[in-house]
Amino acid sequence: MSYSVLLDLDGTLIDSCPGILASCVAALRVLGHEPDDALDIRGTIGPPIEDIMQLLLQPYGDDRVGEAVAAYRQHYGESGYLGSAPYPGIGKALEEMKRTGLQLYLATSKRVAFASRILDHLKFTPYFDGIYGSVPSGELDHKPELLAHILSRHGISPSHGLMVGDRRHDISGAHAVGMRGLGVLWGYGTRDELETAGADQLVESPADFCHTIFSMIDGI
Repeated sequence: MSYSVLLDLDGTLIDSCPGILASCVAALRVLGHEPDDALDIRGTIGPPIEDIMQLLLQPYGDDRVGEAVAAYRQHYGESGYLGSAPYPGIGKALEEMKRTGLQLYLATSKRVAFASRILDHLKFTPYFDGIYGSVPSGELDHKPELLAHILSRHGISPSHGLMVGDRRHDISGAHAVGMRGLGVLWGYGTRDELETAGADQLVESPADFCHTIFSMIDGI
């Protein structure tokens, strides 16, 4: 049976912070706020954008999350998505995983349309057997629902699937559907966060990415 690896995007394959930050700042300004120049969002990247904007609006006592998200997506779709760069060695890792016959699927909380544009821009699209993310209806906003959808759509057995991500949502989402979760330590989540979430294994750097994945697969 072939093995499937489901990969998060932000903080796992790419450092998307510059683009997300620019679009968050633009959205706050549309709503009449002036964010501090030192605004740091790295620790909030990973969950759905609705959750992020709610956190960013709290200091202003503003509950216009829907308006903020709409403004964010407007800016992100125009230019923010370009503010993403792959972590060093990720392209090579994807190529190696694909060459060895693994089925690769993107599983991100980002809107699937934006994720597809980013992968196209980085020339990563050919490595993937499927690209999945959140959709306008909201039904795939959270990782358990998203991962269950991918498994069902492609007839993947949870025992032959692995979720890889940098935040607790990736690990808890994997466990919710019966998959193992590999936590990466170069993204936006901390070691403590991933260990507390019960990550089945952790990987320190992209240089060890393929070796760690192959060793987990060999162990099944």
